[in-house]
Amino acid sequence: MTAGTVQTWGSTLDSVVVYAQGAVCRRLARGSVPPDGRVRVTGLPRSLDPGSLRARVLRTAGVRVTEVRVEVEAEPLGSGTPDDLRREVSRLRNACAAARGRRDRQLSLIEEVGALRPVPPARRREDPHRRTPVDAWLTLADFVDERLAGLHTRLVELEEALHRVEHELTVAADRLARASTDVPSAHVETTVSAVLALDGTGDAEVELEYGVPGAVWVPAYRLTHRQGDGSGRLVLRASVAQRTGEDWTGVRIALATADLRRRTDLPRLRSLRIGRRQPAPTPSGWREPPAGLADLFAGYDSAGPRPATTAAPAVVGSGSAPGPVPPPPPQGYGGPPPALPMPGGADGASPEVFGGGMPDLAQPVRSRPGGRPGAGGRSVAAPAAMAPAAPGRAAPPPPPAPAAGPPPPPAPAAGPPQPSGAELDYAALVLCGPDEQGGRRGRLFPYAPFDAVAAEYRRRAEAVAALPLPGHAVRPRESADSFDHRFDAAARADIPSDGTWHTVTVGEIPVGLRTEYVCVPSVEQTVYATLVLSNATDQALLAGPVEVTVGDDFLLTAALPTLAPGGVRRVGLGPAEGIRVTRRTNLQESTSGLRNNTTVLNHRVGVELANRLAMPVTVEVRERVPVTSEPDVRIEERADWTVPEEGAGPEHHAPGTRVWRVDLPAGGTAVLDGGYEIRIPAGKTLVGGNRRS
Repeated sequence: MTAGTVQTWGSTLDSVVVYAQGAVCRRLARGSVPPDGRVRVTGLPRSLDPGSLRARVLRTAGVRVTEVRVEVEAEPLGSGTPDDLRREVSRLRNACAAARGRRDRQLSLIEEVGALRPVPPARRREDPHRRTPVDAWLTLADFVDERLAGLHTRLVELEEALHRVEHELTVAADRLARASTDVPSAHVETTVSAVLALDGTGDAEVELEYGVPGAVWVPAYRLTHRQGDGSGRLVLRASVAQRTGEDWTGVRIALATADLRRRTDLPRLRSLRIGRRQPAPTPSGWREPPAGLADLFAGYDSAGPRPATTAAPAVVGSGSAPGPVPPPPPQGYGGPPPALPMPGGADGASPEVFGGGMPDLAQPVRSRPGGRPGAGGRSVAAPAAMAPAAPGRAAPPPPPAPAAGPPPPPAPAAGPPQPSGAELDYAALVLCGPDEQGGRRGRLFPYAPFDAVAAEYRRRAEAVAALPLPGHAVRPRESADSFDHRFDAAARADIPSDGTWHTVTVGEIPVGLRTEYVCVPSVEQTVYATLVLSNATDQALLAGPVEVTVGDDFLLTAALPTLAPGGVRRVGLGPAEGIRVTRRTNLQESTSGLRNNTTVLNHRVGVELANRLAMPVTVEVRERVPVTSEPDVRIEERADWTVPEEGAGPEHHAPGTRVWRVDLPAGGTAVLDGGYEIRIPAGKTLVGGNRRS
C-alpha cells in the first residue's frame, strides 16, 4: 500500500481528557468513503501510543470500521521551510563567538601595551656611569597611559556588546526550549497517520481516539467572598502542561484524576457445569497447522547448509517493513514447540471467517510491485526462505543424539492452546523462514519492531512530569486518594506543546461559606480569621492553592485541603487585627482530706475579648484541660465551656479540648471565666516543678 493509492482525510483535534499523567485525545475526520474502503487520516502526533488507537463512525448508518492501523512516513523538508528560532539561535551563537573573540584580542593588546618598559642598553665594564634620560622615561610613560586609556575605552564597548549578544542568545535559546514541539525537526518531517478500512458507502464522520504521554495538571482555585454573606464563588482553575508533540488549539478540555497506566479490564469468571450437556466452547483463534507443513521444506533441507546469512522474515500486513528475525517468544500456549498455534488469518479478520481450515491460496489476490501477494489482498515482503534451493547442496547432517540429562518436561494440558492478545493481532504477525529451528519455520508469530525515534519522542514527552509544581499545588493522585473524578471545562481552550504551565478556567463550584474567628490564648493571644467551606456538590474539591478575595481586595493565597462531597474544612485567612484577646491565669495550691493527704491545685482562667470591628462576630476560644489515666487523680472542671463533638466540625480536636463560643456585637466586649481543679494523692505528688502548665 502506497500513499498515492489511499485516499487521505484531514482531521481536527476536538477534545482532550487530561489524566493524572498522560491524556486521551479525540480527533474528527470527514469525507466520502472510497470504493476500496481504504482511508488515511493524517494529523496524529509522533508520541502517540499505537496500542491505544481506536476508531468508530459517528452518526452514519451503513458504514463501520473494520480495521485501523498506525503508519509513520518521513520525508526531507524543502530548503524554504521556515525555521526562524533555530536560525536565530545559530546566528546569535556565531555573533557571540565573534564578540568574545574581539574582546579577547583587545585584552591581549592591553596586556602587550601594559608590559612596555624602558630597557637601558647593556653597559660594558670599562664604560663610565651614564645619567638616566628622564625625559625619555616620562615620554614612554605618557605614551603607555594614553594608549591604555584608548584601549580600555574600546574594551568597555566590546564587553557591553558581548553582554548584549549573550543576553539575546540566552533569550533566544529559552524561546527555542519553550517552543512548541508541534513543529517538525530541522531536516526531516515525520507524518503519523491512521489507515482505516471502512465497510460501506457514502459520506462518513470518523472519530479517532488515542492516548499520548507528556500531559499533567494540578488544580487551583479562586475564592470570592463578601463580609456577612453565607455563600461565595469558588472558581476551579487548572494548571496544565503538555509536551505531546501537537498544539491543543480550540479544544474541549476535561480533567480526570484517574491513572491511565492502571488496568481497568474486569476478570472473566467462567462457570463450571456438572453433567453431559456443556456450553459450546468459545472460538480461541487457534487452529491446527496444515498437514504436510514439514514436507514444504524437504527440498530446502536436501540442498545442504546455506552460507551464514540472516534471512529477513516476511512481515504480514501493511505499514510494516522487513526487519531482523525476532527472538523466539516465551511459550505461552502450555505445550512444546510442535504444538504452537497458527492464527486463523493474516489479514486481521476474525477466526470465524475461515471456519476451521486454511484459506485457499489458489484464489487471486492483489499485489504490488516489489512484493508478493499475501492472504486477504495484502502485499507482503518476499522472504528469503521462499527462494529456490541452489543445486548441488548436500543433505544436512542428522541431528546429534540427545545426551543424558534431566527428565523431559511434562505433557501439555489437554485442550487447544489459548493464544494471547498479541498472538491474535493477525496483521502484526511474522512468517518465520526455513532457517528457524524448534518447529517455528513456516508459522506465524508476533513481531513488534522497536521504534527508537518514537521511544525518544515519548521520553521527551514524559519529561514534563518533572516540572516543578506551583506554590501549594498537589498532584491529583495524591489528593484524590481512593476516588476518581472528572471535571469538564466550560469553554474551549488553547494549550501549546511547550512544556510550561498554562491556566485553564474549568468552571464555578457552589460552596457554603461562613466566617469564624478562632483563638487559642494559652498558646498565642491572637485571634485568627477563618473561612469554613462546605462542599454540597457530588464532586470532590482536590487540594491546591486558593486565591482568596474578600470584597474587592485580594487577601492572600492559601492551601485548600481536599474536600470530599459533603465535607467541611477550614481555611485560615490570617490574624484579625480588629479583635483583641487577653488571658490571665491564677493557681492556688492547698491540701485537703482527713490527714491532708490530698494536694489540690485550683487553676483559674480568665479570657477577655474586645471587638473593634464594625460588624458582629462569633469568636471560638479554645482551652485545654489536663487528661489523666490514673483513677486516683481527679480533675474537676468549673467553667461553662463545652466539649467539641468529634465529626461535627471541620477538624479533629485533641483530647482535653474545651471550647467557648461567644457572640460579640460591633464594639462589644466579653469576659470569660473558667477553670479546673486537680486532686492528687500525696503519694503521687511531685515535689517542686511548674504547676501552672
